[in-house]
Formats: sequence, structure tokens, C-alpha cells
Amino acid sequence: MHIEQKSRYLDIDSLHLIARDFAGASTLREILGAALDFVARLVRCDQCVVYVRQGADFVRWHRKESNPERSDIRITPELSAALSQHLAPIAVDKASATAKLTIFDGWSRNPGENFVCVPVVYRAQVLGAITIEHRVPHVFSRSEIGLLSTVGSVLGAAIRTSQLEDQNSTLRLELETQKLVARGKGILQRDLGMSEHEAYVALQRQSQEKKRSIKEIAQAIILSAEIRSNAVHAV
Repeated sequence: MHIEQKSRYLDIDSLHLIARDFAGASTLREILGAALDFVARLVRCDQCVVYVRQGADFVRWHRKESNPERSDIRITPELSAALSQHLAPIAVDKASATAKLTIFDGWSRNPGENFVCVPVVYRAQVLGAITIEHRVPHVFSRSEIGLLSTVGSVLGAAIRTSQLEDQNSTLRLELETQKLVARGKGILQRDLGMSEHEAYVALQRQSQEKKRSIKEIAQAIILSAEIRSNAVHAV
């Protein structure tokens, strides 16, 4: 079998492993952990860390290491800008006073690289990063870089999906709160002859005095009204 054919079959097998590991994960943290397990197996690194971007900061979510005493590669503004510009794995020369950054085509083949950062990308947006560290310089093949980039793209989609689910959950809670507050105001308007504005101010005042959310105050008013209505019908 030619080397190119063998490499192609290895790539396919590796992609099957990615799919299997990710399919078995049910939460974002489990997906990130499965990704690091795959990366560690693929390039046999001493440490790999996955970060999720929150605003301008990169927050560490998961870490896999053989030596827990080793420090993480810090995602500096310079490195973040380079990831956004190239959307490709970048080698970090930590021995350089300026932390030299190079993309794959400019990497040395001998003796290899110690520190590599892989962008986690969704639609040309960097949503996170995977940092990879080798104590002994590792010569990365083009196949490995391709698979690492694939992992970055899959994680980008997973993170974006998680963000959308959080946004939808927040929106549902906001809509539920609005409906409950509207019902609470309606009860106060009906029972106490308040205007809509007066009813809302009353809910706010009760929320502040009782140190409860306005949603909880509205729920209490609704429950009280339902209890009174049931008592009347029971007589």
C-alpha cells in the first residue's frame, strides 16, 4: 500500500474515532473532554487544554496532562489575533522573547514544535482554542494538522449550539416571567381596582420588600387568587 493511501485510511479511521467519541458525549463539557482525549491520542502530547472564548477572554474548560506541574500556554491578545487572522493551527515559540508565532507552512520539520495552538472555529469566528504541549519537540504531519483543524471545527459547532441553547433557555424564562407578571398585574387590577402601572409598581415594591424576584411575587398572587376561587366554588 502506498504511503499516501495508508495515510488516507488512517485519516478515515481517526474521523470515525472522533464521531464515536463525540456521539457518546451528552454535555458540552463531555464533548470538550472527548476532544482532548482524541487530541492526546493523536499527537501523544504531554498536555492539552481546551479554552472557550468569553468576550475577549479565553476561559479554561478542560485539561488533560501527563505532568500536572506544567503551566498552560496563555492565550495572549497577540495569539488571539493571529488565530482570528489565519483560522489555522499556530506554533508558539515560548523560548523567544516575543513569543514568536508561525502557521503550519512555516513550522520547522526538525526538531519539531513544543507548543501549538489550534483555533476552535465556527463560521470564521474563533470561539475557543486547544493548546498542545510536547516536552520533546514533535514533528507534526500535514495529516495531523488536518485532523486537529477538523476537531477545532467540530468543537466550534458544539460550542455555538450550546450558546444558542442557553440563549433559547434564557428567552423562554423571560417569556415565562412576562406571562406570570402580566397575570399578576391583571389580578391586582381586577381585585384592587389598580391601573396597570399601579399594579406593576405594587409588584416591584413587594419584590424589594420581600427580597424575592418579581416572578415569585406574581406566582404567589396567582396562587392566592386560585385558592380563593377554589374555596368559593367549593362552598
